Amino acid sequence: MEESDTRNLTLNMTYGSLDIEEFINDTCSIVSYKLIVFGSVCLGISLCGLVGNGMVMWFLGFHMKQSPFTVYILNLAVADFSLILMFFLILVVFFILVTFCTSLIELAPLYTDFVFVVGFLCHVFDLSSLGLLTALSVERCVSVLFPIWYRCHRPRHLSGIVSGTLWALAGVFVSLLYFTLTKDSEEVLSDVALAFSMILSVLMLFSNLFLITKLLCGSQRRHPGRLYVAVLIEVIVFFALGIPFCLEIFLNSDEIFPDNTSLLLALLDCCLNPVIYVLVGSCRRRRFHRSVKVALRRAFEEKAGNEERSHVCWDTVVEVTSL
Repeated sequence: MEESDTRNLTLNMTYGSLDIEEFINDTCSIVSYKLIVFGSVCLGISLCGLVGNGMVMWFLGFHMKQSPFTVYILNLAVADFSLILMFFLILVVFFILVTFCTSLIELAPLYTDFVFVVGFLCHVFDLSSLGLLTALSVERCVSVLFPIWYRCHRPRHLSGIVSGTLWALAGVFVSLLYFTLTKDSEEVLSDVALAFSMILSVLMLFSNLFLITKLLCGSQRRHPGRLYVAVLIEVIVFFALGIPFCLEIFLNSDEIFPDNTSLLLALLDCCLNPVIYVLVGSCRRRRFHRSVKVALRRAFEEKAGNEERSHVCWDTVVEVTSL
């Protein structure tokens, strides 16, 4: 067995050549205190992320009227919450494994099934999150470039349809990746998944760059609204923290957590989105509100408020383009 298998939280999923009992014994005997500390830090971050994304889901789902953009944000919060939950579960299992090593040998078959399911879901939630953030960025760009069409002719339930389609595509694609019959087809699908992730990332990047150029450097400069600022910061955070994990899980499709650093960055990426919403919604004339609920409402309701005050398409063009 390679030493790298026991120096981090990587859980290899190619069981044909790996004896799971030997893996558990070796992991327990070589695990270091540094790894335990690292796992504890990740566990704490996971709990914070679950609470933060849970609050966003609760607020958008039950305390605010949905707008085209908040539908994407709600689905994004669900994807982030689910991905963090998978991280949390695997970390809990890691600590149980370290604490009760020898007594868990008889549960090895259940452990392999658990690892397989968690790995599958991690890939689905990560790909869904990437697609939803891209869709949110592209629709923001379209709303500014084509304001009349967007207000008058955009399908009413487009956000929900796109979100559902992205969830379904992620599930189907990862299912093909996991249940392929040959090693060659698995490698091909892994390369396709990586290429698809890169395309979505580039599309997200260019739509935001084009939009901010249009808003701040065009003939009529406009101040971005809070929701746009929040989305822009989300995109920046994703490229800074989320890209390494997103790329590595498809480069190494047989591993859940390819690297400890990537795992930590991915956790931070998922956990920071609720913080971004609260900070953007709280900031007002260099002061911050104390209520999280008020901050979230200020961050999300700006667009919805503009739409509710609008009854004629032409009269709302200026409101939509001003974000």
